[in-house]
Amino acid sequence: MVFSAPVRRWLLPNAVLLAALSLWGVVRYPHLPDRIPQHIGIGGVDAWTDRSIGSAFVLVFVFIGVTGLLTACAELTLRVTPHSELSDGAASFAPALVRSSLNRPRTRGSALWMARALLVLNTCTGISLMIGCGVLWRSAPEQEVPGWLFTAMIVPILVGTAVTVASAVRDRKSHAS
Repeated sequence: MVFSAPVRRWLLPNAVLLAALSLWGVVRYPHLPDRIPQHIGIGGVDAWTDRSIGSAFVLVFVFIGVTGLLTACAELTLRVTPHSELSDGAASFAPALVRSSLNRPRTRGSALWMARALLVLNTCTGISLMIGCGVLWRSAPEQEVPGWLFTAMIVPILVGTAVTVASAVRDRKSHAS
């Protein structure tokens, strides 16, 4: 798929983050213990698994999947015809149920804001997963994790979500005007 210029520009930080995360994982992999964390709970690591490419790089694979999903959503957001470009006939042609369930951006500018917000959310998700990799890729199989880990992992996702919600609210407010 060929991405539009706005998506390519805003996808660049995600590509750099993915490359850095992958390189870091490749460098760390030979030094990982035979058993690595599989799940981290409130009390620290509560499940272990044998080291393998799949288990060691699970967070990288998750980031690849999230990047694909959010990039596709950003691209589709830019391809939707905004309300401001719909003819009166096209808007009234759709059945009432469909019209009420469509959340079109108000303008091309609003669509661009939303696409950017989705890619910012993706970058924030990548930062969160990178913090998780710091625990996953430790050299020694320690059960304890720092108390601040959950907060450090959730804050970037909350920031990205806030940016995305603010973008949507901004667009909805412009609909009301």
